[in-house]
Amino acid sequence: MINDNKSQLIALEVIRVLKARFDNFPEDSQNNRNAPFHEAFLNAFKDKIEKYVDNIPYFISLSSWLHGLNTTLGQSFFENVAHILSNWEKRTFKKCKITEKQQNTILEIITDLKNGQRKPNLNEENKLIFQIGGDLVNALDFTADVFIMEKDYIEAIELKSVRPNAGEMRGEKLKILSAKACLKLKYPDKEIRYFIGFPFDPLSDTPTGFDKEKFMKHLIEFEKYFAPEEVLLAGELWDRLSGETNTMEKILEIINKIATPNFLENYEFINNPQNFEKDKQKYMNILKEWCLLDEIKIFENYEDLKSKNPKIINQELFKDGKYNINRKKLIKGNL
Repeated sequence: MINDNKSQLIALEVIRVLKARFDNFPEDSQNNRNAPFHEAFLNAFKDKIEKYVDNIPYFISLSSWLHGLNTTLGQSFFENVAHILSNWEKRTFKKCKITEKQQNTILEIITDLKNGQRKPNLNEENKLIFQIGGDLVNALDFTADVFIMEKDYIEAIELKSVRPNAGEMRGEKLKILSAKACLKLKYPDKEIRYFIGFPFDPLSDTPTGFDKEKFMKHLIEFEKYFAPEEVLLAGELWDRLSGETNTMEKILEIINKIATPNFLENYEFINNPQNFEKDKQKYMNILKEWCLLDEIKIFENYEDLKSKNPKIINQELFKDGKYNINRKKLIKGNL
């Protein structure tokens, strides 16, 4: 099980994303950006679209909003949750060095993979690219979305969209080979692991299920460049990050408890601490449902804190969806 503290941190990420998307939700098409070409093309599908949506301009606005949600999940939510689960971080390496032999070996591997003269083989590739020789040269700059460094090994994960751009895989493989060579030269006594991770399997019939072979075949040229052992898909990614089992199920459970039709009502209710006095049971139920452990402890001591410093206890819990950390620190100083 994910511990209470990590559940709370994930819950705060969920709240942040939901509040931001509510703030940007298109109530109508009045503020729709000008999209004459989209609208013109969509007129051809008017009969089909109107079975579900009777306003094409609003449909365009809603599509733009959904694209924004996809971007938010891909660029911040998945990455932040990965850091919470692993207790590690994102790390960038610039001006990293490899040897000429490593550089030439990497280019040979990429060329052979591209031409079909070689099949992806993780162990063989590692053995080749870790052999050093010649002068030092600059490696490609790279950023590991998740970077884990333990006593005996380094593990890096590149988080990717489940629908990467066509032709992207060659560049990803080149970057990962170069990064592994760089890290091995920099940390010669550590085992180097580098994965490419996908947060879910869009081809699965169930929310948390996955079929790696089918998924890899589905992506253009993916099997040409990557071996299955280099890929973490859906539950195996999240379990790898947490070191536990059923992690993806737990993440979805946290999201589903918070992301209900009355989310905004509940958010506004708990964001005004004075509502605690109006309905303590409702207030505490929301805090428990939303895994807000620190706030539960705070409001269990509400009367004492209110008598000590009512200005602090009555500050909003969230500012534009982001947790008010400063308020929590000030309150903890009074507990």
